[in-house]
Amino acid sequence: MAIKKSYEEINGKIKKGKAVVFTAEEVSAMSKELSPSEIVKKVDVVTTATFGAMCSSGAFINFGHANPPIRMERIRLNGVPVYEGLAAVDTYVGATACNPDNPQYGGAHVIQDLVEGKELELEAWGKGTDCYPRKHIKTKISKETVNEMFLFNPRNAYQNYNVAVNSTEKIKYTYMGSLLPNMRNATYSTSGELSPLLNDPDFRTIGLGTRIFLGGTEGFVSWPGTQFNTSKPKNEHGVPMSNAATIAVIGDLKQMSSEYLQAAYYEKYGISLFVGIGVPVPVLDEDMAQRLSIRNEQIETMVLDYGKEGTPALGRVNYEQLRSGFIKVKGKKVRTAPVASLAKARKIADLLKEQVQKGEFELQQPVKMFPSNTSLNGLKEVE
Repeated sequence: MAIKKSYEEINGKIKKGKAVVFTAEEVSAMSKELSPSEIVKKVDVVTTATFGAMCSSGAFINFGHANPPIRMERIRLNGVPVYEGLAAVDTYVGATACNPDNPQYGGAHVIQDLVEGKELELEAWGKGTDCYPRKHIKTKISKETVNEMFLFNPRNAYQNYNVAVNSTEKIKYTYMGSLLPNMRNATYSTSGELSPLLNDPDFRTIGLGTRIFLGGTEGFVSWPGTQFNTSKPKNEHGVPMSNAATIAVIGDLKQMSSEYLQAAYYEKYGISLFVGIGVPVPVLDEDMAQRLSIRNEQIETMVLDYGKEGTPALGRVNYEQLRSGFIKVKGKKVRTAPVASLAKARKIADLLKEQVQKGEFELQQPVKMFPSNTSLNGLKEVE
């Protein structure tokens, strides 16, 4: 008889400190000797993780009111323009915004500086109204002085992502790093068999309300991420072979750590924010055990030429090949390099495993599941 487990049953074990927890890499190794039915008997929770550049990230902040008050209509934090179209003293700091006088410092750095407890310069202007008469303010803020600051990232933790190469004669500076001419390097992202959305490709356990590890503290999945695409082709193991689904996430920025939330600058491209995300996945049945057994050699992705218009596909490779340090593209041996940190992802997965084992991190069943049939639209030029 097939074994089935419930969230209630697994959370009961977690509360008692009796849950059996492994990381996704450990289960992948285990699957070479054990069947899915044996894994579901043995394992209750599998921890997954990723740590990479996630440009579609940012933070909401409420500064509190001055006396006399101001309705902020233009706002700068350490010279970085942040959004002023909310209420009088609310803002959204976009990770990729930059200081025009210092393009290597931007919203991601503002977020990291706040997390680290540093003081930042706030300068704001308004036209002045009867209820908000002040027209200008220049002051200092920190995470201790603001009322609220919470991370809200519209698109994180891509389910898979392409490999980037450059076949042209000139170096290309991209969000996938610097791509050398004549395909002298290939860069890739995601943590492969450890990656959260690759371990639950059909979103059976990840949905609205899922409790996650986010930036060093508890967070939640708040919605399907932008560019959530379930129409990408899958291989025989049920894995999308390019950038597919994403998640939107939220968490208390005041409780986060810069160890798992780090600003980055890509040469001649711009700023991004490295975000650490960990998702505990319940082993509900044999199907989930099968999904969680996915191995790097079974996860394939497309190689795209970022040097050519339209980024044409040049073939596909798997993560075992990518991790080996070299792949073959059009018969040419190309050196590979990750633009995400596997070491940090492993640290997150291990930390989350420990928290679940100690009864400090229970699972949250989604309150709403994600859509299963989505595709993307694009912009068209209008003459």
